[in-house]
Amino acid sequence: MVELPTEQMGPVVNRLRRAQGQLAGVLRMIDEGRDCQDIVTQLAAVSRALDRAGFAIIATGLKQCLAESGGVENLDTQAMEKLFLSLA
Repeated sequence: MVELPTEQMGPVVNRLRRAQGQLAGVLRMIDEGRDCQDIVTQLAAVSRALDRAGFAIIATGLKQCLAESGGVENLDTQAMEKLFLSLA
């Protein structure tokens, strides 16, 4: 298990907060009866923001694994592949 360094998670947290705001906006749009195309466009933006945050977390975790485990030879590639595929 890899613990992510809190000091490196700032940009990820910011991205997630923006996605949270975008998602709140999508809910408002639905409540207001806005156009379907506008809602789907905003929902797609939320999805991309979440994907990018997920990939940033995985990349940080991978970097941490490589630094702590002594290199790529000791990396659990199946676990990392599973993480990447969970976002696919």
